[in-house]
Amino acid sequence: MSDVLMPEQSDTPPPSDGGRRRRLAPYLALAVAVVLAAFIVVAIAAKGGTKDSAATPLLGQPAPIVQTTTIDGQPFDLATRRGSWVVLNFFSTWCQPCVAEHPELLRFAQSQAGQPDGAELVSVVFNDDVAAVKKFFAEHGGGWPALNDTEGRIQVGFGVAKSPETWVVDPDGVVRARIISQVTSAELNELLARLKAGTPASS
Repeated sequence: MSDVLMPEQSDTPPPSDGGRRRRLAPYLALAVAVVLAAFIVVAIAAKGGTKDSAATPLLGQPAPIVQTTTIDGQPFDLATRRGSWVVLNFFSTWCQPCVAEHPELLRFAQSQAGQPDGAELVSVVFNDDVAAVKKFFAEHGGGWPALNDTEGRIQVGFGVAKSPETWVVDPDGVVRARIISQVTSAELNELLARLKAGTPASS
């Protein structure tokens, strides 16, 4: 009598690859559905953005260094703006929300120009051709500085992933707010009024 155990014989053939694929199909479909749902949620969030300040580790911290030239060749250093409120707006001519936002920025700049402590509006050219930006401003107006960022240093410093995005820097050079969606003149004016009154921007 043998002490070796042999596997029992079965008349049922082993499952084919097709059978395994059929069993895995529902799980694969579920995984694909989860991934698609995640993409949809991210896309909706990116499109909608926020109408107020977005969380960033820069809030309450000194603004990143901004030393460059304007598209007209003039030197610009954010540090020299100490004592004034500065609104930095990342802008691209190919960005439809930026184009739609531009008339609101014109109204905002005009309203701030009439105030003794009015904010200075500054555009940062975001992944765009300088000639296209010059043409856009010539056709649509906007006398505020537009900054070159050909090496992306300003973009990286502020952690900007897309345009439009708007930042508020206070007279001490500290970042006070970040807006990651299209904004209106009224919203910017209201935000500045809250910040000047000492009310933090909501996150």
